[in-house]
Amino acid sequence: MKLSHIPGAALALGLAIPGLSQTHDHNSQKEKVSETKPNAKPEAAEACTPEHAAMGHCTPKEPAHSAAGKHHEAGAVKQSDKASPPDDPDCPPEHAAMGHCTPKKPIAASQANGTATGTDLPAGNAPAPEAPEVNYADKVWGKEAMAPVRANMYNEHGGMISSMFLLDLAAARFRDGEDGYQWDAEAWLGGDLNRIVIKSEGESYSDEEVEEAEVQAIYSRAIGPYFDFQAGVRHDVRPEPSRTYLALGFEGLAPYWTEVEGTLFISDEGDLFARFEGRYDQLITQKFVLETGGEINLSAQDVEDEAIGSGLVDAEFSLRLRYEIEREIAPYFGVSWKSTFGETASLARANGEGKDHSSLLVGLRLWM
Repeated sequence: MKLSHIPGAALALGLAIPGLSQTHDHNSQKEKVSETKPNAKPEAAEACTPEHAAMGHCTPKEPAHSAAGKHHEAGAVKQSDKASPPDDPDCPPEHAAMGHCTPKKPIAASQANGTATGTDLPAGNAPAPEAPEVNYADKVWGKEAMAPVRANMYNEHGGMISSMFLLDLAAARFRDGEDGYQWDAEAWLGGDLNRIVIKSEGESYSDEEVEEAEVQAIYSRAIGPYFDFQAGVRHDVRPEPSRTYLALGFEGLAPYWTEVEGTLFISDEGDLFARFEGRYDQLITQKFVLETGGEINLSAQDVEDEAIGSGLVDAEFSLRLRYEIEREIAPYFGVSWKSTFGETASLARANGEGKDHSSLLVGLRLWM
């Protein structure tokens, strides 16, 4: 070897020694890891932080004791399933959990033992259970102290006294040669079950005097959610001679929001009459309301001094369009048609009166 090559070989050997030592260190580290963790995966694959697991990027490993506990619970569930089958075999729990079906409600233990109460009662026609008493405050304040408070609460939730006045019809009536006016009003005072009602209606065929007028004093008793039974007296101020009647009837709200009323009248002379009324409001807008109404009167006998024949006496139908400035105040205009029938019509013609009458109505509806 030439002496001139010695420095270059020494330099190459010096550069190779650190690389060999570094390779040896890495190999030794791998040997140590393989000794402590046989078949170990790279550390990057082993790491699964909670946030990565939550995003579904990886699955964290479970401790041995946790896995064993789950296996134990699963075994216990399987044993319990074997011991007690599901309440609804047509809807297994796994199908119910996915929303594929709804399991039937299991029979309550109290119902199975024949001691069902409250909402555990089976379906049927048995009377409803008694409502539970709201008496928890009695344990704190005492029953006597809570009695007036509870009575006031019941009063505010349906037992309180209220009142209303309704002037349903106050109209000027325009008819050929017989312009006049008419009214129909009522007022009541009471609660949801019991009320005292005062009714009045009448009409005039001219501007000078009232031709027909009556007043009723009625006791009204609720017999259902929508109907009241009514009993009282009616007194006719006009026509002469005046009459007093016993009044028995009903008033309420029929299906499709139709207001109906029917009354039997027995006069102090023993005469029997009947009256049926109905009314329906059709909302065109929130302000304009079209009201249709009708009234039919019947008599069981002839009453010659009042020009009334037996059977269907008369009928009146009206159509009114009102504008509600407020719910309580509504001017209106409309038309009405009234006709007599049968023997009453014959008596009217004998007295020089027409059988049919049509009128234009302009008036006001008011309640408070």
